[in-house]
Amino acid sequence: MKSKHPLRRIMIGVAATASGVVLLLALKQPGGTPVAGAPVGAGAGTGGAGVSATAGAGGSTAEPGGEAGAGDPAAGGARTVVGDAVDTQYGPVQVRITVAGGKITKSEAVQAPGADARSQSVTADAVPQLDQAAVTAQNARIDAVSGASYTSQGYRDSLQSALDKAGV
Repeated sequence: MKSKHPLRRIMIGVAATASGVVLLLALKQPGGTPVAGAPVGAGAGTGGAGVSATAGAGGSTAEPGGEAGAGDPAAGGARTVVGDAVDTQYGPVQVRITVAGGKITKSEAVQAPGADARSQSVTADAVPQLDQAAVTAQNARIDAVSGASYTSQGYRDSLQSALDKAGV
């Protein structure tokens, strides 16, 4: 038995497909909201929500957006500069660099996404690569890490902020 309205099925199929696409595009991405009340630089004490903000062997800790260090920068002494915290889709990223003689000697993430297990895994893989790339490149023009494009962009932006503050 033939249907008298063959276009009806086609129109229903098109409408259902369009509705499905709209619903998929409207889904909220994970990690869109940061943990309320978490201080800047929060780390190990917040259930692993970020990378710890502890100081190295020098014993000094730089405040977010500030500087700490030993020696006169004009004389080539090492100093530590913290870049601005950059909000990404998966959480904030903040970079601390150590500069000696106008060169980056160390770069590390003070704050990085880690609100869920997936973010922690991506961050654990990406941040060491980004740290090494920053020291190697000596600037903020570093390649993104595959699978961590938002974290990589936030890292680059915070690194550029730290370099601007350091005058490098």
